[in-house]
Amino acid sequence: MPGLRSGFVAGDADVLKSFLLYRTYHGSALSPAVQAASVAAWSDEAHVVENRKLYAAKFDQATPVVQRALRCERRTRPSTCGPRPPIDDAEYARRLYAETHVTVLPGSYLSRSVDGASPGAGHVRIALVAPPAEVAEAAGRIASFTA
Repeated sequence: MPGLRSGFVAGDADVLKSFLLYRTYHGSALSPAVQAASVAAWSDEAHVVENRKLYAAKFDQATPVVQRALRCERRTRPSTCGPRPPIDDAEYARRLYAETHVTVLPGSYLSRSVDGASPGAGHVRIALVAPPAEVAEAAGRIASFTA
């Protein structure tokens, strides 16, 4: 369930008091439908194990293809790959979409600049959440576009 963004916080009441105040002003409640989906998802670990295997397989499938044009390494989150495109990350993402209809996220959109450095700048995020056949097709398009 990519993007669901549900969870919980547990701990010492005194420690969580500050968090509760922060959460009151900087968070939003989940809709009842998302809460129900979250309960179902959090109650079943089997789908987590299966999804990890599926992401790993898609990563193993896409990496050699993308590596024909971009350096893409296995990361701690096997659902994404963060290669460095040969041009500005935002420009690369824009051109890739315009010419191949493949969407990647510029890394500069995922981080902020501190003291002139942004850890995401110069990378693109390739999310491998589509079905395996679509991931394979997109990897091929990325490699062809970039080569």
